[in-house]
Amino acid sequence: MVNITLTVDKAAVYEEVAKTTSYIGQKMDDDATAYDRIFTTDENQEVLERFWVEACNAATEQFKPFIITVSRNTEDGKEDTFTVEMEMSSKYDINLTSGINTSLFSYFVSYIVARWNQFTNKKEVDTYVGDAASIMDDIMRKIYWRKKPVRVAPA
Repeated sequence: MVNITLTVDKAAVYEEVAKTTSYIGQKMDDDATAYDRIFTTDENQEVLERFWVEACNAATEQFKPFIITVSRNTEDGKEDTFTVEMEMSSKYDINLTSGINTSLFSYFVSYIVARWNQFTNKKEVDTYVGDAASIMDDIMRKIYWRKKPVRVAPA
């Protein structure tokens, strides 16, 4: 068996969510109020925190067959990171771990942006829900990928 650890930093996710929502708001030329309505600010952290927890729970649900431990390191009662340690098959390709971790970060961003858009920009919801689902599918394909057996030549 092979153990891997995946970690997602909440502050980095929130920063990317802010960049994404800012970009969405700026590019809506036909709506003068879009930027102020869509861009996430520090005042929105309480709502974003709920979406963070939902994303953690959704990822945990997907990884259930492999989980050894799941932790959400906290500071001041707020989660700072999502860390999952998983036990994989001995045929798991360890080279995929970095890509899985990168995709997991993108999943968290898309999930949170999708949920945020439910309040602020309903026409973008389906796009980000689809992105989050596609990213999680990609992660699960990588997790279930198995290295081909190596044939040992007789001596």
